[in-house]
Amino acid sequence: MQRIDPAVLAYTADGTPYAPAFDDVYHGRAGGLEQARAVFLAGNGLPRRWRDKACFVILETGFGLGLNFLATWAAWRADPARCARLHFVSLEKHPFRAADLERLHQPWPELAPLAAQLRAHWPMPVPGAQRLHFEAGAVTLSLFFGDAQALLPQLNLRADALYLDGFAPSKNPELWSPEFLAQAASKMRPGASFATWCAAGDVRRALQGAGFAVERRAGHAGKREMLGGACGAPDKDTAPASAPARALVLGAGLAGTGAAERLAARGCAVTLLEQDDAVASRASGNPAGAFRPLVSRDDNRLARLSRAAYCYALTRWRELKSLGLRMEQCGVRQLAQSDAELQRWHALLENFPDDYLGAAESGYRVPQGGWLAPASLCRAQLAACGDALDLRLGVRVETLRRVNENWLALDAQGRELARAPCVILANAQDAARLAPELPLRSVRGQLSYLPAAALPIFHEVHAREGYVLPPIDGLCVAGASYDFGSDATEPIQSAHEENLRRVAAIFPSLRIGLDPGQLGGRVAFRAMTPDRHPVAGPLPAPLAAQEPEQLALWPRQEGLYALTGLGSRGIVWSALLGELVACQIGGEPLPLEQELLDAIDPARFTWRAHKQVRP
Repeated sequence: MQRIDPAVLAYTADGTPYAPAFDDVYHGRAGGLEQARAVFLAGNGLPRRWRDKACFVILETGFGLGLNFLATWAAWRADPARCARLHFVSLEKHPFRAADLERLHQPWPELAPLAAQLRAHWPMPVPGAQRLHFEAGAVTLSLFFGDAQALLPQLNLRADALYLDGFAPSKNPELWSPEFLAQAASKMRPGASFATWCAAGDVRRALQGAGFAVERRAGHAGKREMLGGACGAPDKDTAPASAPARALVLGAGLAGTGAAERLAARGCAVTLLEQDDAVASRASGNPAGAFRPLVSRDDNRLARLSRAAYCYALTRWRELKSLGLRMEQCGVRQLAQSDAELQRWHALLENFPDDYLGAAESGYRVPQGGWLAPASLCRAQLAACGDALDLRLGVRVETLRRVNENWLALDAQGRELARAPCVILANAQDAARLAPELPLRSVRGQLSYLPAAALPIFHEVHAREGYVLPPIDGLCVAGASYDFGSDATEPIQSAHEENLRRVAAIFPSLRIGLDPGQLGGRVAFRAMTPDRHPVAGPLPAPLAAQEPEQLALWPRQEGLYALTGLGSRGIVWSALLGELVACQIGGEPLPLEQELLDAIDPARFTWRAHKQVRP
C-alpha cells in the first residue's frame, strides 16, 4: 500500500512556495498564474485549440498548487466558443491540504471564486483516482494521487494537450526520463500539443525520442528558452468519440439510475425501461443500508475500487441532497473479530488520513460513512436527469437485436419497445438472460427491523460480520443475511436469528430479548459474480482473430454495455460505475486505473475461460 504524504507548506525567503522534499520551488519568481498562462495555456495554443470541440482533454504531470488547472478553467469560462466538456487529468504524489491551498491561493484574488470551489470539493489524500465535477459537469478534474511513474501507464485516455510541469530534472529526474516521456506520448491523441518551462537538452532529446516534434521557444519571465510542440500528425480521418444522442438503459435500481444520470449530464437522451411497476423495487428498495469503504491488509483491487467509489460517491451525493436524497454521515464503527485482526487494522490506519479512517476502541471508525436510503438515491438520480429522461415502468425486454447502427429492445411478441445506438444492461441478475456470457448468481439477503427501544442508544452505524443502523423512524435495520441456495421471497425466522446473532456480537453486553418470529424485515436478491467484483463496461464479442495480448483489447459488441454484479455494495459502487460506463460510451478519460478496469471488465470471464482451454 502506498501512503500519500501531503505536501509540506513552505516558502523561500522571497515568498515563493517551496517543496522541501524536492528542494525546488513550485513556480518562478514572476508568479505562478503568469507562468501558467504563458507557458502552458499559450504554449498549447489555448483557448484557440479547444474551440467548438465536443470534448478537450488535458494531461498534467504535477498538480502542485492547482494554478494550471485554475488558469485553464478560468480561460474556459471566459471563452464563448469553448469546448462543451473540459477534462483535466493530473498526477500528484504529494497533494496539499485544503487549508494550505487556501493560503497558497491568496496572491491571486482574480481566481478566488474558482479556487474556493476547488477547495470545497478537495478530496482526501488517499491513493488512486479522485474525480471532481464543476460547472454542472462540463469541467471535470481527475486527480490521481500517487507515484507518477506507476500511475501514468495505468491511465486510460487520449489527451489533446500535455502540461509537463514536474520539478526540475535535477530534482525530480523520474518525471523527465525517456521512459516516462514515452509513456506520456502513448496517452496523447495524434496531433496533440505539449508545453513545458523546461529546456534542458536531455529533456528535449527524450521528447524527440518519444515521438514529439519539439520546438525551442522564447522563455517566460527572463528564462531564455522553453519547449513546446506536437505529438505526431493529426489524424483527420478519426474523429474523437462523443456521447451518443440517445441511450437505452435497462433497470431502474441503483445501477440503472446512476448510469442514466451520468449520461443525461452529458446531454444524452435516456430511455430507461424497468420491468417492475416501480423504481427501486428490488434490492435497491431496501429502506436503508450502510456505506463505507473496504479495507484490506494488501490493499487489493477490491479495496482500491471501493476507495475510489466511496470518495466519488460522497462528492456526487452532495449534489443530490437537494433532490430528496436521504442519508446521514453519522460515521461507521467497524469492530474487529479478534485481537489479531485489530492489530492488523491499527497498523493499516497509519496509511490513511483521519478523515478517511481513524482508530477506535475494538476496531476503526469511518468518520464520513453512515447510512443511506437507496430508493431515495434512485429517485434523486432520476430527478437530476430532467427532461433528458424517458422512464417507462412495467416494461420487460425479452430480446435485444442489433439493426444497422441501433440496438432494438423487443418484447415477447417481437414488438419494438425502444431503440438506441447503445444499451446498458443494469438490470441485476436478469442481465444474464440477455447476455449469457455474464456468470451472475442470485444471492438472497434478508434485513431485520429491530425496535430502537430494544437496543442501547447509539448514533453511528455499527458493523462486525453484519451491521446495525442507528434508529431510523423508530427502527434499527440489521443485516443482511447471505442465504445461498434459498429462493424464499418472504422473511424467514432462521435469517432473523442469524441477524440477531450478529447484533449480539456487536453489543456483547446486551441481552436482546426479541422474538425472531415477531420481527419485521425485507428480502431482496443480490446479483453477484464469482470473484465478487462488479461488472462495468462493454460486453465481449466472439474472438474472430488471434487472441489479443491484453484483456482491454478483446473484441466487443458495439454499443452493448453491462453494469451489474454489485452484490451488497451497490450503494457505494453505483455512482462511480455509472460515470465509468458513461465515459466509455463517450470516449472520455476513464476514472479508474487500468488494473482496476480489468478487474471489473465484463470480458474477464470470457478471457479467463479462453486462457484455460487454449492449447
